[in-house]
Amino acid sequence: MRLFGVILAGGQGRRMGGADKALLRLAGVTLVARAVERLEPQVERLAISANGDAGRFGWLGLPVLADDEAKGPLSGVLAGMDWAAGLGARAVVTVAVDCPFFPGDLVPQLALAAERSAGGVALARSGGNDHPTFGLWPVGLRGALRDFLASGEKERVRTFADMQGAARADFADDGAFGNLNTPDDLARAEALLA
Repeated sequence: MRLFGVILAGGQGRRMGGADKALLRLAGVTLVARAVERLEPQVERLAISANGDAGRFGWLGLPVLADDEAKGPLSGVLAGMDWAAGLGARAVVTVAVDCPFFPGDLVPQLALAAERSAGGVALARSGGNDHPTFGLWPVGLRGALRDFLASGEKERVRTFADMQGAARADFADDGAFGNLNTPDDLARAEALLA
């Protein structure tokens, strides 16, 4: 199965004072570089989903995919699906840029879970909680996702996934999906790594 990876880095960082979270540093390394380091070994190709000046990620040497319409994370999922389909991939795995400790076996666990889904979709789950931005999405669902977004649904990743019969990949470490939304979150993560 050809799986490509997409780092969702399109958030506005409101609770971070409007900072571009992808470029924030944790122990001296940008969050986007940490995501690349964790996801790249697990997929065939990798891209970043982000709007604005793509040049700010030029140093990574990866494609930067802009949304057709900014309608939350699902717009980034769709941009990733369109990119991957054009290169012959079967599915994309998405991760959130502001979760620097996601599991090193994310992709194989999502792929195993997706085999139990009628639509081939899988979401990460830990501690009984879904982490919908960490998912596996078959590129064949592009039309369904485009229609879903056109219907006015926003920020409803789980809703769309469940409409496709999404399976869950369970992970034991709930902290692996902790996201850095505020300066305090970033400070706690710095302390963890110190």
